[in-house]
Amino acid sequence: MADAITAAASVTTDAPARYAKQLASHLGRRAEVRDEPDGTRLVLGTSSCLIVVGHGVLELRAEAESADDLTRVTEVVGSHLERFGQRNELAVTWHRP
Repeated sequence: MADAITAAASVTTDAPARYAKQLASHLGRRAEVRDEPDGTRLVLGTSSCLIVVGHGVLELRAEAESADDLTRVTEVVGSHLERFGQRNELAVTWHRP
């Protein structure tokens, strides 16, 4: 994505693979889901979020063409992950470079 603006979040969890699968499955109803070498990408219109499973962490890397689209994708992905992980008190804090 040329000239994309980005945001990233690292979410500590004991079950990163489970949450990645749950996000892809749930959001796949309204987003395109692409398996990539680094992880799973959710494509929502002109924005996307790469979900990368790490050891004890779920990395989220969002990018979009506009600030509004970036806000939308970070809110959608972040709010769903927090809701799925509510019992484990997951919190998504996005950082923009």
